[in-house]
Amino acid sequence: MAGTHTSQPLHRAAAWAARLLLVAPTAVAGCRLLDTDAVTPVPQLLALLPWLAVPAGLALLVLLPARRPLSAAWAGAVLAVTLWFVQPYGPAATPARGPVTGELRVLAANVRFGEATDALAALVRRERPDLLFVTECDPACARRLSARHPYGAHVAAAGPAGSVILGALPLTPEPALPGTSMGMPGATVRVGGTDVTLRLAHPQPPLPGRVGPWQRELGVLREFAARHAATRGAAGDRRPGRPLVLAGDFNATQDHAAFRSLLDSGDLHDAARLAGAARTGSWPRDAAVPPYAQIDHVLVSDAFTVRGARFLDLPGSDHRALLTDLVLHARP
Repeated sequence: MAGTHTSQPLHRAAAWAARLLLVAPTAVAGCRLLDTDAVTPVPQLLALLPWLAVPAGLALLVLLPARRPLSAAWAGAVLAVTLWFVQPYGPAATPARGPVTGELRVLAANVRFGEATDALAALVRRERPDLLFVTECDPACARRLSARHPYGAHVAAAGPAGSVILGALPLTPEPALPGTSMGMPGATVRVGGTDVTLRLAHPQPPLPGRVGPWQRELGVLREFAARHAATRGAAGDRRPGRPLVLAGDFNATQDHAAFRSLLDSGDLHDAARLAGAARTGSWPRDAAVPPYAQIDHVLVSDAFTVRGARFLDLPGSDHRALLTDLVLHARP
């Protein structure tokens, strides 16, 4: 009897500790289920969604022997929802089936205020990409990388606002997206007789108190992609838009509603997801823990298939670079 009385306070304390463990996973799983990014700290915690299965699982393991059926059901539901959403978002393939008209090797990288420029130049020499999408690239960084990729579309600025799209193939620059605080240049490249639209993405990060600007700038990208996804013919019929590659540091993962809305509204596909690397972390690269959030993406329209995608270490940057091999198909 004495042992029973002694265990009861321990079970109560363990149950309360388990319930505390469930607070953050419950909030994040609920927002993911409701398709909202809500407010700070939810967007920041959403980047950790797969890892929140750990405290939810621990809470379940504590609550079951503590004989707290309602609390255990709560933990089980949160764990189930979290594990469900760990699955890759979106279809596993694009509908492209026409003849191959060309191929593109695309490298997207954040060089952290230009500090990783030399490392990126070495990576470019080794991997020989056709196109570079480089964020936080100041004018000195752009000049360094232009040695091998002389064609470009630039937003010349210091710090995080500088960005470039550089090509070994001739590019026709297009204006940067208006209404954004960091550079998002655009360009057109001709591949196998087909014009392909290129756009660099770099919205603000969702820092505490700055979730609104982050959502707004992802919304600018969403509106651009939606406009580009389809055009109207002379008879008013809906026709597919030009092939599109939208790449860069999105400061968002597949668990953020604003990023999923961009994919869906623009009929876009994440190249890493198509290549089987949907949960490979790209940030933070130089922290005490391995990269846990995939915020660097190469998004492609329906005209492409993806032959491969690799995340590569980039010394000097807090991001890993993303190298993708894209195949462009003729329309059926």
